[in-house]
Amino acid sequence: MQTKPQEKDLKVFIVAGEVSGDVLGARIMSQMPDAEFIGIGGENMIAAGLNSLFPMADLAVMGAVEVLAHARTLIQRIRQAVDAIIAAKPDVVVSIDAPGFVKSVIKQIRKRPDGQELIKAGLQFHHVVAPQVWAWRPGRAKKYAKSFDKLYAFFDFEIPYFTKYGLDTVAVGHPIADGIIGKYKAPKKETEEKIITLVPGSRMSEVKRLLPIFRDVVEQLHRNGFLGYKFVIPTVETTVDYVRDQVSRWEVKPELVPAGQRYDIYAKTYVAIVASGTVSAELAMMHIPTIVVYQMNPITTWLVRQMIRVKWVSLVNILLNRGVYPEFLGPAATAENVLDAFGQLTIPSVREKMVKSLKEADKLWRKPDGVPSALIADGIRAVKK
Repeated sequence: MQTKPQEKDLKVFIVAGEVSGDVLGARIMSQMPDAEFIGIGGENMIAAGLNSLFPMADLAVMGAVEVLAHARTLIQRIRQAVDAIIAAKPDVVVSIDAPGFVKSVIKQIRKRPDGQELIKAGLQFHHVVAPQVWAWRPGRAKKYAKSFDKLYAFFDFEIPYFTKYGLDTVAVGHPIADGIIGKYKAPKKETEEKIITLVPGSRMSEVKRLLPIFRDVVEQLHRNGFLGYKFVIPTVETTVDYVRDQVSRWEVKPELVPAGQRYDIYAKTYVAIVASGTVSAELAMMHIPTIVVYQMNPITTWLVRQMIRVKWVSLVNILLNRGVYPEFLGPAATAENVLDAFGQLTIPSVREKMVKSLKEADKLWRKPDGVPSALIADGIRAVKK
């Protein structure tokens, strides 16, 4: 006798635009076996049961110039998402990062008569990851309030920036913290083989800009006698083929490992050299000495410099209000600067001071009253109450 598939209580259209969002999306899905999920995600959400509407890599674009270069693809994907939402009639649309894409989708839904009917019937739009309006472009808070019905921020201090515009905002803690803090630790003893972890980012545009710098660093270290070092690059699905092709031409070839193994690699890392982004927060939570670098299109870099309101881009530096991780951004992102910082991190007293600061930040990363993915799942379920 064939059994009927169990009917789900809630239908969720979920969107992730990059690797960190894909990981969080999968965790949220795991907290909601009572929900039916459709939408857009990467390998983690697909493994959790999502049939992605199109490759998540199509949304992994950052920077004004980079977005313009991919405008045709993005417009096509916006239309696909709008049509899929109208056809599926979900109870809630949940977006994780990719705010520009999702806000365009919401705008198009509100323009369509059938979309307006869905909204009248109770369709809500929830967004995970608050924009850093305290760092730059504070006007985004008001725009978010116009687009979304609920916002899940990471930190308590972010809430007032959005609630003053009437946006229901809750702080859930940093989702990565519960999977890292206390579970992974830096090695107590140094081994002869020191692992240098290189993370050029998850977007193709940033990988193309940072890999040449990383190559120079690796080859100069090798030429200067650092022969006991092992170089490792955790790869993500959006750029793995490109990274593999590029490093095959390097004089010193790093080992490539899947992103799913990255925490095991981080835990053994002597020094990490990484793109600005979620990875620097992961490494901070694991107390790993790290150097942060980033390069964008010169026009995008100039635009960012006009608007940024904080001294640093690394979240641990911002939370502690001091430069724990050295940062080299834009024109300062050179192999020479990275090598100078690397040399400092080979000094035991410098390393110890950095690790001590990273431990101070542990209490700032998470909420004491629940797991972020579970708190977000509870907020999503509330749309049916």
